[in-house]
Amino acid sequence: MTQPTEETFVGEGGLKIFLRSWKPAGTPRAVVAVCHGFNSHSGHYLWVADQLVAKGFAVYALDLRGRGKSEGERYFINKFQEYIGDVHAMIKIAKSREPGLPVFLLGHSAGGVIASSYALDHQSELAGLICESFAFRVYAPEFALSLLKGLAHLTPHLHVLRLPIKDFSRDPKVVEAMNNDPFVKDEVQPTLTVAEMWRADERLTLEFSLITLPVLILHGAADVVTKPGGSQQFFDNAGSADKTLKLYEGHVHDLLNDLDKEKVMADIANWVEKHLPA
Repeated sequence: MTQPTEETFVGEGGLKIFLRSWKPAGTPRAVVAVCHGFNSHSGHYLWVADQLVAKGFAVYALDLRGRGKSEGERYFINKFQEYIGDVHAMIKIAKSREPGLPVFLLGHSAGGVIASSYALDHQSELAGLICESFAFRVYAPEFALSLLKGLAHLTPHLHVLRLPIKDFSRDPKVVEAMNNDPFVKDEVQPTLTVAEMWRADERLTLEFSLITLPVLILHGAADVVTKPGGSQQFFDNAGSADKTLKLYEGHVHDLLNDLDKEKVMADIANWVEKHLPA
């Protein structure tokens, strides 16, 4: 397995954000930047990075603020823009080190919301967007989400949302590893983080049509953490003429840490390959 370079950079508001990066032996052909979701961090992408590096791609993956090895109050954000700013800083680092290479942004779950929102603001920075298990529609009633938005003003730091680890993968070894991972085993989302995520989803609802870069959207049909219908809605409303939706029968939430992950990885690598400059 290719060993990553580990470092930190200064993110929004001066926090130190942890970054892993991997390089192929030869000259890279493209960059894939990874934005993980909730109950995750860049350490969950070691296998993914290894597969992409084998294809000749450089890989950069951050730990979102308050998660993994990054600084910040655990799982907390004041504003959604903090996430976007941190991703932007990661991509600037990647571009400075891999000048002239196309950059593809891969976001999983909540990271898909972050990646899509980043694309709205910085489309010219990207050659393509890969959105996996998009957390655009979740299994929670609208009234409950509205209540959380109200609670966020009163008790922004109250931890209220725990995502069930058992629903992330059908691979018992992955679930066991997550349950033993000190960075995710006790993860509960604060009210303000949930409210800011929902506000980001509301913005995307209004502005999907403004996303015009190539888009690959992936979702497990058996996902009970985020709704496949949210990915369908993204596909139906995205403004891009070059957009692809793949639904995987029987697959659950964390496609790249689930059984039969090799099929999903092959689809991602092939799509990136097809979108490289001639």
